[in-house]
Amino acid sequence: MDKAFTKGLKLLETLARSEKPRGITDLATELNFTKSNVHRVLSTLQAAGYVQQIPSNSTYELTTKLWELGNEVMRRMDLLQVARPAMTKLAAITGETVHLSVLRGTDVIYLDKIESEHHIRAHTSVGMRAPAFTMATGKAMLAHMPDSYLELFVPHLKSYTSTTRTTIEELRADVELARRQGYALVSHGEWREGIAACAAAILGRSGEVVGAIGMSGPDTRVKRKQLQQFSGDVVEAAHTISTVLGYSPRT
Repeated sequence: MDKAFTKGLKLLETLARSEKPRGITDLATELNFTKSNVHRVLSTLQAAGYVQQIPSNSTYELTTKLWELGNEVMRRMDLLQVARPAMTKLAAITGETVHLSVLRGTDVIYLDKIESEHHIRAHTSVGMRAPAFTMATGKAMLAHMPDSYLELFVPHLKSYTSTTRTTIEELRADVELARRQGYALVSHGEWREGIAACAAAILGRSGEVVGAIGMSGPDTRVKRKQLQQFSGDVVEAAHTISTVLGYSPRT
């Protein structure tokens, strides 16, 4: 076990339980650390944004960064719990694999899935990452992001299949279409060959993107006509989850 890392965790825990800012000598005495060790670890935590120093008396206290990280975890847990009923219903309607995803940088991460009962199906796994610009769930979420966000993808645009969008202009066109429709379609796999998908974004209380729900299957079975037919069910599933999370469309 890394000793410096362990000391950092102990300092974070001690500051979290403290009702007021703490000084180096005070912390060193309580934790049985040397003052130089405490100062070094606090400096590292401060540089990382977890701790801030009170200039008036040189004591230290936590910032809100730990709370922000914890809030992300709680929101993800809430999303998983809230989304399950809608995912189950969508899987029953479509008979295809249903995914719950979040956007992290230029990737989507699969948080949950309900597998299709068909022998031939889209194979993915929970926790897996995929390039957001190639995925229906990714495009659905990007439709709710500022236009400037798409610039992050410029260095990452490359071909995975014959239908992958490899220019920023093509990506912008797909995202704009998803904005107008309220959902995103990928008729032929842009990350992996032979996968068709439809997805819609899940919004939080303030209208922020918190994830996306989508259905996918082999494009030999799920044609573009089927995707269009299922799009209303996908949008309804996303709306149901968003409503439970506190989202209310502005009038």
